[in-house]
Amino acid sequence: MNTIATFIEQLPKAELHLHLEGAVSPALFARLRDKYDVPAPEAAGIEAGHFPDLAAFLAVYGQVCSCMRDFEDFRDATHAALGRAADSGARYVELFFSPAAHEAVIDYRSMVDGIVAGMHAARKDWDLVARLIPAHNRELGLERGMAFLETVLSHRPPEVIGIGLDYAERPHPPGKFAPLFAAARAEGLQVTAHAGEDGPASYVRDAIDLLGCRRIDHGYHVVDDPALVERCKELDILFTVCPTTTLHTTIWRDLHSPDHAIRRMIEAGLRVTINTDDPGLFATTLNREYTLAAEAFALSEATLADIAANGLKYCWSPQALRDPPSAATSTEARR
Repeated sequence: MNTIATFIEQLPKAELHLHLEGAVSPALFARLRDKYDVPAPEAAGIEAGHFPDLAAFLAVYGQVCSCMRDFEDFRDATHAALGRAADSGARYVELFFSPAAHEAVIDYRSMVDGIVAGMHAARKDWDLVARLIPAHNRELGLERGMAFLETVLSHRPPEVIGIGLDYAERPHPPGKFAPLFAAARAEGLQVTAHAGEDGPASYVRDAIDLLGCRRIDHGYHVVDDPALVERCKELDILFTVCPTTTLHTTIWRDLHSPDHAIRRMIEAGLRVTINTDDPGLFATTLNREYTLAAEAFALSEATLADIAANGLKYCWSPQALRDPPSAATSTEARR
């Protein structure tokens, strides 16, 4: 019998909201700690996949970042993360990473080259296409953000297709980063921002109006502003939602609640994709996120197919899905 789980397993998908560091599994984190003689974190959430709030999650996320220190760490973490995505039927992944979290121990070029090598290996092993989105830690402010952009532009392989904005939203509204995003767009980079996960609906509006984003990561508090919901529909804004994340970092802690933001976003007709966000830390997979959404929000197979199609249609490098892997790619993947 064709169950919804089987349908989800067979559905071709894209993952547009996946953080490399958050995709590190507990087992890989333990190996990295052993490699660098780093004590185990005090927070139990790393093993249980549970965090009481965004601050607790970011604390452990920072500890994972501290254990990624050389080319091989980035290559291996990328290859493993993309392998798990491929296991869930992902054909295309856009991967965030946090340069500032590592810059004290490894240079930017080595980080990017390690990640790209992992991407090339994943293309060879699973025919999975991946692209890279360096993200600015908004807590560091605009001046550091402009320096971040200079660094991104100084080493820009074809896999680097855009920039993101992440870490704690409050009190760091999107508007202060308008010059950074304008400069990035002028250089041909795509742009997206975490907004409305913990911050208010106005952060979503400002990410659209002041940063020029046509993709919003999370965006849940958009449901607090019905006029903004309608405007996002008119502008065809894409929201990269992450069901399990909401149970840890937002006010919506019950996926089955009729008031849950993702349910309301889908019912309102907003364009969404389903993603894992930080699957290593949240102990989830892309198939599991689809299954959770299907069961909690009573989504039909047709709706699930539409959501999956959104990711493949609205990704930033759709042509890459049609390009065959090159011999150079296979060689570089094994360096």
